[in-house]
Amino acid sequence: MTLPVLLSVGLDPKLALGTNKLQAAFGSGSASFHYAHAGAVQWSDCVRGFILTFIGAAAGTLAVQSIRPDVLKRMLPVLLLAIAVYMLIKPQLGTGDHPPRMSRARFDVIFGLGLGFYDGFLGPGTGTFWTMAFVLALGFNLTRGTAYTKVMNFASNLSSLAFFLIAGKIYWLAGFAMGAGQLVGARLGSRLVIRKGTQLIRPIFISMVLLLILKLIYDAMRR
Repeated sequence: MTLPVLLSVGLDPKLALGTNKLQAAFGSGSASFHYAHAGAVQWSDCVRGFILTFIGAAAGTLAVQSIRPDVLKRMLPVLLLAIAVYMLIKPQLGTGDHPPRMSRARFDVIFGLGLGFYDGFLGPGTGTFWTMAFVLALGFNLTRGTAYTKVMNFASNLSSLAFFLIAGKIYWLAGFAMGAGQLVGARLGSRLVIRKGTQLIRPIFISMVLLLILKLIYDAMRR
């Protein structure tokens, strides 16, 4: 949502991408801190996944410079719609913890590298995919899955940000101004999630997925 705003004010696409990663790092980092402080995240559980996600995002950021992401862009609305439908027909999904379907080590390798690469390569919907991965593969409830998602988002944001920083493609004033807003928003949002839990996350989660689908379809039709 923030990237189209940056592009609409006339920023060069690469400058807009770099600035967007800067402000996003503030949000994901702040939310990660608040979830950990509230006990929703254990840092020791995240080290391997964080490193692999960082590596995957670096590979994706490099790949996007030489590979056209058109195929993924066409597939994305379909994948997100499938998630929204699945959430609607499974009202109990994520209401409580369930036994994991795979080991944590295997999860970190598959999703850390895979979703990290995707976030560096394209990006939209990454948080949704992470949350569903934690819920379906590791059996987390939605609150816990949302908390761990922010840590992994922080890893991929930092990784991609490093490349834009090296290239000098960051509009610092806008990035820090938006980052300040992210710090406040992440603090308020994480507190609400921790206090309200699934009853808050579920309707917001589904609504945001549907809005993202509409945005992607609109962008495709406009082009």
